Amino acid sequence: MITQSSRTISQSSLPIAQSRLEIAADRGLKMLVATAALLCLAACSLAPKFTRPTVSVVSVEMRGGNMLQQNFAVKLNVQNPNDRALPVKSLHVELNVDGVEIASGVSDRAVEVPPFGESDFDMTIKANMAVALLKLADRMNQHADSIAYDLTGGASIDLPFLHDLPFHQTGSFPLKGL
Repeated sequence: MITQSSRTISQSSLPIAQSRLEIAADRGLKMLVATAALLCLAACSLAPKFTRPTVSVVSVEMRGGNMLQQNFAVKLNVQNPNDRALPVKSLHVELNVDGVEIASGVSDRAVEVPPFGESDFDMTIKANMAVALLKLADRMNQHADSIAYDLTGGASIDLPFLHDLPFHQTGSFPLKGL
């Protein structure tokens, strides 16, 4: 009988042992998840912090086109306000006048902007001349001295934790002499 009762005791304690193992495994899993989350947060805090670059139009030169669409060579100046180089893989821009897109372009030419420095970036944009001329004529009929524009886009950056830096610039083109 002693043998049977010891078997009975050991069999009845088996669910308790399994329960303790499950609790220990559950705690281990929770600790692993918490550690992974802390490591991810630490990695994010070590990721480089970049201030948006300033992008401005330096020059625009007509390259050709037809009655409805013109191609322009645009020189953009990218200013890097950061303490490390900014490796730009590509750039995309959109030019809006009075809330209407009149031109856009994409360039995949890579350039590295030095820390606290600047670099010029050449690209071709395509403009819808019909819309641009309508906006221009409307502003000239209102005897305006200038026409407001919005230049938006993004720089594709070649860094591990940073892929796209959007930018936005507003300004105006003078209408005198047109």
